[in-house]
Amino acid sequence: MLYFANDYTQGACQEILDAIVKTNFENLSGYGADKYCESAKAKIRKACELENADVYFLVGGTQTNTVVINSMLQSYEGVIAAETGHISVHEAGAIEFTGHKVLMLPHHSGKIDVNELKEYLQTFYVDKNHEHMVFPGMVYISHPTEYGTLYTKNELTEISEICKKYKIPLFLDGARLAYGLMAKDTDVTLPDIARLCDVFYFGGTKAGALLGEAVVFTKNNTPKNFITRIKQHGALLAKGRLLGVQFDTLFSNDLYKRIGKHTINLSEKLKNILHEKNYRFYLESPTNQQFIIIENTKMEKLAKNVSFSFWEKYDENHTVIRFATSWATTEKDLDELIKLL
Repeated sequence: MLYFANDYTQGACQEILDAIVKTNFENLSGYGADKYCESAKAKIRKACELENADVYFLVGGTQTNTVVINSMLQSYEGVIAAETGHISVHEAGAIEFTGHKVLMLPHHSGKIDVNELKEYLQTFYVDKNHEHMVFPGMVYISHPTEYGTLYTKNELTEISEICKKYKIPLFLDGARLAYGLMAKDTDVTLPDIARLCDVFYFGGTKAGALLGEAVVFTKNNTPKNFITRIKQHGALLAKGRLLGVQFDTLFSNDLYKRIGKHTINLSEKLKNILHEKNYRFYLESPTNQQFIIIENTKMEKLAKNVSFSFWEKYDENHTVIRFATSWATTEKDLDELIKLL
């Protein structure tokens, strides 16, 4: 069986496993108060070019989105997101469960449009009854998006400026940030993200770690008693060393970048293979997720040997499916896939 269903179907990359084994018998403080967490935070600050950034480690993406959003919003506020955003669709109502509504905008290949965002905010505040409505208290985006697409530096800048005008934070979901940063034609750098966003996070779960995400507050804007809030949401790991060791390793010897580059290179090769085999693309992603339209009968046959993700029905006879490469994908995997296709 070939596995292209997601970028976290295997455990962890060898360098991280080696680091966990090497440090396993050390006696360390819990809840992130250990030397490896401190070292990882320093390396992340350096990579972001932000000496005063606050960094926290959480156990997973859904917990990270929920804790950050719930901690930064007032009780009467909601969060603006694309209708295809992860918090809008694939988090089981976790945001609404905290009492905050997800205020959805149309998506354009997974992205929100800056003019539609501007119009939404303007329309809200000109409504004389807006005090009876859910206030837009934050803008949530992901980079890459659920469709593997990327914002440009200009788009991020414009969204950031609108957020500043309305005094609401811009939150960037970086669950797959490694693949966004290492995409071949992107003009967005990590320091750009740190400068333009009020809070964002590095995904570890989908970038070679066993688990974990690293949240970065960039503007001296960490919510009060944030660690307590993390614990209230069940997202504080007692053996915080596990997160610290992993992120300390990811940000040593350019491992985070190397994982991103490897994954993108194989995704580009996958894209070329799909073109050569005359598959029709639903959209072409510059990152590690590729979406094709396939006949249902061919999909059923392919599923006997290849694990991929169902995305959506295209029409009665066709389905959109997703192939994802990861740190664990090999050239051999692609060679086998060519034979099957």
